[in-house]
Amino acid sequence: MMEMGALPLELWRLILAYLPLPDLGRCCQVCRAWRELVLSLDATRWRQLCLGCPECRHPNWPSWPNLEPPSWREALRQHALASRTWAQNVPELQSSACLTLFRRRKDRRVWRVGAGAGCDFETLRGALTVAGPYDRVALQPGLYEEQAEVSLKVPVEIVGVGKLGDVALLVSFDQQCPTARLCNLVLMPAWFSPVVYKTSAGHVQLDNCNFEGAQMQVRGPGTCQARFCSFAQGASAHFLGVALSLMDSCEFSGSDQASVTVEGPPVAERNWACKHLAALIKTMATNSVAMTPTDALKEGIVNSPSTAMPPGGPIPMESWTGQDTEKGGGPRGGKGALLSQGTLLEDGWIEGDLKKEDEEVGGMKRTDLAYLLSYEAHGLAHLWERGDVAEREEPGLRSLVQELQTDADAQMLVAAVHGCVLRHCLLRDGKGGVHMCNHAHARLEANIFTRLHYAVRCIQNAKMVMLGNEVSGCRASGVFLRLSAQGLIAENNIHSNAEAGLDIRKGANPIILCNRIHSGLRSGIVVLGNGKGSIRSNQIYGNKEAGVYILFNGNPVVSGNHIFQGQAAGIAVNENGRGLITDNVIRENQWGGADIRRGGDPVLRNNFICHGYSDGVVVGERGRGLIEGNHIYGNNGCGVWVMSSSLPQLLGNYITHNRMYGLALFCRKDPEPGAGREGGVDRGAERDGERGVGGENLNEEGELSAWENDLDSEDERFSARRPISVALVESNCMSHNGAEGVYVKSCESVNIVGNMVGENRGVGMAVLQSTQLTRLVGNCIRGNAHAGVTVAKECRVELRGNGVYANGGHGVSYCGDGLIVENDIVGNRRSGIRATDNADVKVLRNRVQAGLGCGISIEEQVRGLVQDNLVFQRHPSSPTSQIQLDPGNHDCMLLNNILLSPSLHGSGCPDPHWALENPPPRPHSNDSSGSSSSAHPTNLAIAVTTRITASVESGCHNNGSIFCTVL
Repeated sequence: MMEMGALPLELWRLILAYLPLPDLGRCCQVCRAWRELVLSLDATRWRQLCLGCPECRHPNWPSWPNLEPPSWREALRQHALASRTWAQNVPELQSSACLTLFRRRKDRRVWRVGAGAGCDFETLRGALTVAGPYDRVALQPGLYEEQAEVSLKVPVEIVGVGKLGDVALLVSFDQQCPTARLCNLVLMPAWFSPVVYKTSAGHVQLDNCNFEGAQMQVRGPGTCQARFCSFAQGASAHFLGVALSLMDSCEFSGSDQASVTVEGPPVAERNWACKHLAALIKTMATNSVAMTPTDALKEGIVNSPSTAMPPGGPIPMESWTGQDTEKGGGPRGGKGALLSQGTLLEDGWIEGDLKKEDEEVGGMKRTDLAYLLSYEAHGLAHLWERGDVAEREEPGLRSLVQELQTDADAQMLVAAVHGCVLRHCLLRDGKGGVHMCNHAHARLEANIFTRLHYAVRCIQNAKMVMLGNEVSGCRASGVFLRLSAQGLIAENNIHSNAEAGLDIRKGANPIILCNRIHSGLRSGIVVLGNGKGSIRSNQIYGNKEAGVYILFNGNPVVSGNHIFQGQAAGIAVNENGRGLITDNVIRENQWGGADIRRGGDPVLRNNFICHGYSDGVVVGERGRGLIEGNHIYGNNGCGVWVMSSSLPQLLGNYITHNRMYGLALFCRKDPEPGAGREGGVDRGAERDGERGVGGENLNEEGELSAWENDLDSEDERFSARRPISVALVESNCMSHNGAEGVYVKSCESVNIVGNMVGENRGVGMAVLQSTQLTRLVGNCIRGNAHAGVTVAKECRVELRGNGVYANGGHGVSYCGDGLIVENDIVGNRRSGIRATDNADVKVLRNRVQAGLGCGISIEEQVRGLVQDNLVFQRHPSSPTSQIQLDPGNHDCMLLNNILLSPSLHGSGCPDPHWALENPPPRPHSNDSSGSSSSAHPTNLAIAVTTRITASVESGCHNNGSIFCTVL
C-alpha cells in the first residue's frame, strides 16, 4: 500500500469512504497512522455503515432518534457484539482430534423462502422442516401465514429480506430449541392465538422486529434479548419467572394493559444464555452510546415543562428581602424594614409607640444608667449565639455515589436485582408501562415513560431497580408501589404527572435517592396506608400540592431532600401519618413548610424551613409530633403556627427572622374530618383539597382503596413514644421575628420551658387568651422591641424562673390570674413588673431592676400578694419609688420586700457585689456543658395539666393565620 504522504488526507478519506467493512478493518491493522485515518471517518463512512445495516435502527432510537451517538463506529461495534449472542453456544463441529489449532465450525446454509425465482420453499413451515442447526431462513418480501402453531425444534435464524415492513408473519411460534433469532420481521397474531412467540427454556434474540397487536411470552429459565423492536397497537411482552432478559432500545405504544409485565420470582435454574447476557449488560453499562434523560435535558434535547426555578442553592437573604422593598423590605432586622403592618396584637395591646429619642423620667436619661445589673451569664446564652447564625448552614444534596456508599441495602439491590432489564426504551401513549408483581425482579435504566395512565407499578413483594428514567405526562401516579414492594429508585426525572409522582402504600418500602420530582399536578410523593420508604437527597419542587404527603399511617424516612417552590406545603402529614423527617431544606413554598394535622404524628428534626410565602411549620387541629432542632427562618408568616387541640413537642428549634410571630398558638379548629364521610371519601379532605392537602386521589384506577384494613392499632402506633397531654415548647430560640416571639391565644394548656426569646419586633411573650394554665418556666426573654411578657385579662399564667432582660417596654405587664415566682427582671425600658386592671396575682421571690419606671407597680383593681422580692434601685439618687402600690388598693398585700441601692466607691462605681448572685442570673441551664439540647431535661417541675377539649371561637385572630389555615 502506498505511503500516506503521497496524497492529501482529504483524498485518502474520499477513497476509504468506498471500502466495505472488512477492508476498513484490514486498513486499521496496517499501522498507527492508518488506524487514526480510518477512525477519523466516524461521521462519514462509519455512519453510513451503521445506518445501512438492515438489522438495527438509529443507535439512539426510539428515545432520541435525531441525536447522534458519541461514536458511530462504537455503535456499530456494540451492535455486532449484541447480534451474535444467540449463537454463542454453537458447537464446534468437524474438528480434528490432533489438529486442535484448525478447528472450524460447520458451514450454515441459507434457505430462501418466497414465491419468486431462486427460492427454495414457498412456505415458512416447509423451510423449517429441513433447516439444520443454526441455518438461516431468509424470507422474501410478502405476507406469510400459518394455520397452526409452528414449533422450532432446532436452533434457527429467521430473517426478513428488504426493508422493515416488507416481510410480515401471521404465525404463532413455540420455541423448543436452545436458541433462535428473528430479525427484520413484522409479527402479527394468528387467528387462533394472540401470542406470536413463546419460549420456556431456550433463548430468543429479536432484532429490528415489529409486534403489532401481538404478545410475546418468556417463561424461566428461558431468556430473551430484544433490540430495536417496536410493540404497537396493544402489543406487549410478558415475562414469567425469568432470571435474566434484556429489552434494549425498544418502543411500546398503544397498550390497553401493561406494555411489559414481569411476574413471579426468578427461577433458580439458569440456561446457557444467562452468562452471555450478563456480560453484554455489563458492557453496555460501561460503554453506553445512548444519552440518559438527565444528560439530554442538560443538552436541551428533551423538552421539559417550564418550572419556577431549576434546582439550586438557597436564595440569598439579600435577594429575598428585596422582593418586597416597596412594602417595607425584608424580614431581617438591620437589613430591611419589616412589613408596615407591624405587630398583630389587637387594639389596646400595644402599649404605645416608643419614641426614638431617649425618654426623660425624673430629670434622668437612660444613658445615665451606670448601675445596670449584669445578666449575660444566664444559662441560655448558648442558644442565643447559635440561633444568630443558624440560617447560614443549609446542607447541600448528596450524590448517588455518596448515598450508595453508606447504604448497604441499596448496594444489595443494585447488585442482586436483574430479572427483566429494560434499557433505553420508550413507552408511550397507552395504559401502562411496566407492571411487576408476585416477587418479580426488574431493572429499568434510562427509559422514557410518557403519556401513559401509569408508568411503573410494583406490587406483591416485587423488587425493582429504577435508574435514570424519565417519567412524565401520566394520567395517574407516575410510579406506584404497594403490597410490600421494594426497590431502588434513583436519579430519575419524574415530572408533569396528573397525580403523585410516586405513590407508596400498603407496606411498600422503596429506597428513593437523588431524583428530580417536579411540576406535578398534585403532590410529589404520597406515602399512605402503612407505606414506608427511605426518601433521600431528592429535589422535589414546583408541584401543585404538597411536595411529600404522608397520611393513613404512612411512615417513611424523609432525609436530606430539597423541597422547594411548591404551590402548597413542603411536607404535609395528615390523617394519622407518621414519619421521620430530618435534615431537609424546605424553602420557598406557597403554604406551610411543614403542615401537621388530624392525628399526624411525625418526627421533624434538623430541617431548614425557610423563605416560605406563608408559615414555617403549621400544626393544625389534632396535630401531634416531635419538632426538634429545626432552623425555621425567613418565612413571610409565622415561624410555627399551632392550633388548639394540637399536642406537639417543640424542642430545640431556631425560629428566627420570620415576618410575623415566632411561635403562635391559636384557638382554631379545622372541620371535623369524619362529618361528611361517604363511601370512604373524606368530605373534609375534599375541602382541604382546594388548598392542596386532602384532595389527593387515594383510589387506584377508580376503585376504593381499603386502607383501613391495613392500619396498625392505636396502641401499637403510640407505644414507642411517651403519651403527651399538654403541648410542650422547650429549649427553642425565637429571635428577630417581625411580631411577637411567642403569641398565645389558646383554649388549652401549654408549657413553655427553657426558651430564648429575643430581639423580636413586638412583645417577647404575649398571652392574650388562656382559659387553661399556661406555664412560662425558665425562659430568657431579652431585647424585644416592646414588653418582655404581657398577660391579658382572665388569662391563667404562671411565670417561674425566667430571665426578662432589656426589653423596650415593661418587663412583665400582667392583667390575668396566676403566679410570678423567682424571676429575674432587669434592665427593661419601663417598669419591671406592672400589674393592672383586675389581675389576681402572687409576685414572690423575684429580683427586679427597672429601667425608667418603678420596679414593681400595682394598680388599684389588682388582687394578690407581693412578697419576698428583691428590688434593685437603678441609681442612688433616683426619685422614683421602686415599689408602688395604688393608695386605693386594699386587696393586695406587700410583705418582706427588700429595696437595694448601690453603694458607691470613690470612683463612682457600684459595689463589686452589686450583681445577681446566689443564684446567678436566671434562667439556669440544665445542661452544664452548654450544648444544644438533644436529650432535653426531664427534672423540671412541670405539672401535667388535664387536657381540655377546645371550643371554636370565631373571633380569634381573624379566624386563623392570614397565610395558612389549611395547606
